[in-house]
Parts: sequence; structure tokens; C-alpha cells
Amino acid sequence: MKYMEPEKFARENVFGLGQANAAYARFFVGNSYLNPLTAPGQCPVALANVTFEPGCRNNWHIHRAKEGGGQLLLCTAGEGWYQEEGRPAISLTPGTVITVPAGVKHWHGAKRDSWFSHIAVELPGTETSNQWLEAVSDQEYARLD
Repeated sequence: MKYMEPEKFARENVFGLGQANAAYARFFVGNSYLNPLTAPGQCPVALANVTFEPGCRNNWHIHRAKEGGGQLLLCTAGEGWYQEEGRPAISLTPGTVITVPAGVKHWHGAKRDSWFSHIAVELPGTETSNQWLEAVSDQEYARLD
């Protein structure tokens, strides 16, 4: 279900908005919010609820790992997009699960007419890192329905 009103979306966003995602703002077009669900050092798997305002998306990026690694996206509220380089975008709704293998260039974010949240799960691996790349252009994004 699409949500433009933040109050209605907040009732569906069961893992909470969190704080403005200031540390990573330069890698996003629009405003996002981060609510960590596990504490670093206390759990071997990093989980965070990431919320995107309508039209917000992150830059193209790649999760790097020597072994293992990658990311899971567990969609929880609103509607969004996920796209791998060279492939059509996938519509995201609550209940959608996306597996992002290490080494795959991709982006994800909200549809232009809906708030969106997903739980991002950083999968354990060796020598893991995240390589941030170029922004998803307004022209690329506008082509999505």
C-alpha cells in the first residue's frame, strides 16, 4: 500500500523511523532515516530499519566481500524499488524479500508516491565493504512506473 502522509505511514512502519540518516546522506537522493535493530559487537549480523521519504533512493552501490557477504532486504511498509544493473526494476511491497549477492551493482528506495521501509541485513563475510557509486539519475528514476 502506498503512503504519502507520514502519519499514516508511521502506523504501518512497525520498526520505527529512527533518526535522519545523516552519516550516509551524501549517498542518497532525498531524505532517509535509520533505526538500528542490533548493536554492533553484540550481534554478528547487522540489522537496521531504513525508511525512505517518497522519491528517496540510494546511489548505485556494491557490497564487496572476499567470501560470503551481501545483503538481504526485508520489505516492511509502503512501496519501493530495487534494481540491479542491466535488469528491470522490481516493485517492492511489504513481504518482499530481496537477496543481494556480494559483487552485484544495485540500488533501492521509495517510489515517488510512497514512503517505504525495509530491514537491511548485512550478511557476514570476510573482508566486507560497501562501495558507493553514482546517483540514480532523475531520468532513470522517472522511467519507473
